[in-house]
Amino acid sequence: PRPRYDDGHLLDAEDVRATYTSVLDPATASPHRGSLKLIREIRVLDERTLDFLLDRPDPLFPGYLTLGILPARGLAEDRDFNRRPEGTGPFRLLARPDAGRVVLERRRDGQRVEILAVKDATVRVLKLLRGELDLVQNDLPAELLAWLAHRKGVRILHHPGSNFAYIGFSLEDPVTSDRRVRLAVAKAIDRAAIVRYLLAGHARLAGGMLPPEHWAGHPDLHGIDYDPEGAKRLLAELGHSPAHPLPLVYKTSNNAQRIRIATVLRDFLNRVGFDVAIRSYDWGTFYGDIKAGRFQMYTLAWVGIKSPDIFRYVFHSRSIPPAGANRGRYRNPEVDRLIEAAAVAEDFATRQRLYRRIQEILLEDLPYVPLWYEDQVAVVRDDVAGYRLGADGNYDALAEVHRR
Repeated sequence: PRPRYDDGHLLDAEDVRATYTSVLDPATASPHRGSLKLIREIRVLDERTLDFLLDRPDPLFPGYLTLGILPARGLAEDRDFNRRPEGTGPFRLLARPDAGRVVLERRRDGQRVEILAVKDATVRVLKLLRGELDLVQNDLPAELLAWLAHRKGVRILHHPGSNFAYIGFSLEDPVTSDRRVRLAVAKAIDRAAIVRYLLAGHARLAGGMLPPEHWAGHPDLHGIDYDPEGAKRLLAELGHSPAHPLPLVYKTSNNAQRIRIATVLRDFLNRVGFDVAIRSYDWGTFYGDIKAGRFQMYTLAWVGIKSPDIFRYVFHSRSIPPAGANRGRYRNPEVDRLIEAAAVAEDFATRQRLYRRIQEILLEDLPYVPLWYEDQVAVVRDDVAGYRLGADGNYDALAEVHRR
């Protein structure tokens, strides 16, 4: 059966056309526009069928069509979907009492689900143990997870993650534009120690944006090995040492776990001859700075990557904001050529080979330093059943979760 919107009307092809037309409108300033600009025209054939006409062949195109579909009538009326979302998914919005609380209703059975923002990890865990919360997901320090493993009434769920954590750089900055500086940063960091002690082993070391099990991933890339003496030699070439360190400004969010990781990274870097100043900000300010290119070095993660077209969006020279997310202003004509060749390659083996070659060059150039794919971890009360973690940390399983 076709899904219905909250106002009762059935989703149809005109809603799909209106949604993608809105994304393609430059005035909308959608971050998805860059990957969809190849759409030349959208033709509605009937209420269930439409054609996308493209400027060029792209075998990956069906994978780009992942947007939630908004009602055409609402788009025409310029409704504020950020304040009052409308959709056809398993939940509908009941209330948003304040900035840190959302109340949803599951359509199939009326089950209410309340999502709360509780920033402090210890407070989240205490609320869970007192029965004020039923589920806590991610951003839990290793010591809390170890403690929870021996507590009655709760259980810990794990799933290998696909979200890619990295260090990003400005390649227009006079310091971080030097590859030797970026390589020294990479060599200075003992990623395995951070995963073991700070992340309680709940991560895999990364060699590229796509995990090795992805069809376009590169199973032979493992990142830059820990080599503090090599980092010192690179900095010595630039006239720096622990006695005469190289200053770096490192931006991160003010999330407690991210600050802990930043502090450990700073310690590794300062040991080899950097002088790192951490600047932490609320999420909105931090992410705004990253999108605007106001950084020298930062850490972030790409979440929910499904398609290798991410390489075009992040590393193609024509994807410098606002056209895409090449926020570090990376430019490499060979990478551009390979991205474009992979997009039109007609057979699977050729596309795979081209995408793997792109990742080899990126690991050589280091516009990003790959860190790890952080596991997804949730702690749920024993009377909660049916919750399953996804590799990207989504909350889709709330559609099936129930109390025993």
